Amino acid sequence: MKQFHTGIFFSLLLSLGLFSSCGQDAESKLLLNEVLVDNETNFQDDYGVHSAWIEIFNKSYGTADLAGCYLKHSSEAGDTAVYFIPKGDVLTKMPPRQHALFWADDKPNRGTFHTNFLLEADKENWIGLYDSGRKLLDQVTIPAGLLKADQSYARVDDAAAEWEVKDESPDKYVTPSTNNKTLDKNVKMENFEQHDSVGIGMSVTAMLVVFVGLILLYISFKFIGKASVRLRTTRAMKAKGITDREEAKEKMLGHAPGEVYAAISMALHEMQSDVHDVEETVLTITRVKRSYSPWSSKIYTLRETPQHTPHKK
Repeated sequence: MKQFHTGIFFSLLLSLGLFSSCGQDAESKLLLNEVLVDNETNFQDDYGVHSAWIEIFNKSYGTADLAGCYLKHSSEAGDTAVYFIPKGDVLTKMPPRQHALFWADDKPNRGTFHTNFLLEADKENWIGLYDSGRKLLDQVTIPAGLLKADQSYARVDDAAAEWEVKDESPDKYVTPSTNNKTLDKNVKMENFEQHDSVGIGMSVTAMLVVFVGLILLYISFKFIGKASVRLRTTRAMKAKGITDREEAKEKMLGHAPGEVYAAISMALHEMQSDVHDVEETVLTITRVKRSYSPWSSKIYTLRETPQHTPHKK
């Protein structure tokens, strides 16, 4: 009984860990990543409207749920707007290393990702992200007049500590719902191509990987086969009451004849080839309720067999 209660206790703990939304572990997961205050020709929302937006980034390699979190905004001292991210929307679950975009348009009736406050371009904008326990996860302050139209204030790279102004230049462009820095080249691949322009090293490496894998598989299967034969032999010796392993080897205990393997192989071949008919294995029994009828009542049945009288002409 004690073990049963202990199992229930650990199951509840596991359930709380799996289904908690925006819990304490979110501190290491969710960050404010990019903010655009004055949207004139930039990204449009699902209603085709240009609105200010706030990007949140899940920097962890596990799923994070925004449901139950809070977004707070303040442009004046003592005036703070609070937006509660509602629960029940599957889109609030952020996959690993992905982004979520919230529209600061003061129209929360348009959906989960539309807040109840606006960002003001001519004032200082403070934005805070809180968990369900009102614990501050991340915050950012955009100074007044720092951003022009269609410029964003973003981290240099996703989850980086340093922030910068994205002004649509070739190396600093606005990136809603995507990585703050997109790499257009792979340094490792370029170095490999420089040192192995023909591709001989790549070919040799690929063949070595394949052959080493095959050798490891051969060794593994051989070891497993010997271990299984030894175990089968031991069980057969116990069943026959034999203690001498040499005697068991002479009697071929634990070794199945070739006919057995042939029969098993044939059965597997026929099963994979769909030789056998597929029969219905589901039986459905429906209870039929019959109402009473004098026609089916036993009290009206004939108790004596009528006698047959020949007809006289």
